[in-house]
Amino acid sequence: MSKGHRSQIKRDRNEKQVDKRPSAKLSNARVSSRKAGFVLDAIRGKGVQEAIGIVTYSPRYASKLIKKLIESAVANAKNNNNMDEEKLYVAECFAGNATNYKRMHPRAQGRAYSILKRNSHITVILDERNEVEKAKKAESKKVETVEGGNDGAKG
Repeated sequence: MSKGHRSQIKRDRNEKQVDKRPSAKLSNARVSSRKAGFVLDAIRGKGVQEAIGIVTYSPRYASKLIKKLIESAVANAKNNNNMDEEKLYVAECFAGNATNYKRMHPRAQGRAYSILKRNSHITVILDERNEVEKAKKAESKKVETVEGGNDGAKG
């Protein structure tokens, strides 16, 4: 009937669900998840070197945090999983809401308005890109040129 103690059954089930991909997480980052999401959207699916280049020259505050996070995830991949840095890409990245700081702002006639200073949990998950995925991506980037065409000439 039973396959063991309940704790052992849970342990076996949870071991099957463990994600082996290298990742890095920043908890309670002092930036809202919506603002961090703009930078994360720009790097999702890109190679690691390209993603670091994007966040290096992005003017947003969250890009500095995300750059450190990507570098940490790359170090985790090299040291813990023995992965090749050239094949790594940003498989998943997301930001979720964390606890907010609640502050009061004085207003006219003795009133007070509340201010929410939002925080977020930012997660970056990397993965190795195999040769088949690289070939598909290269094919989709190829642009077919049309022979003959207007060339912008008038008349």
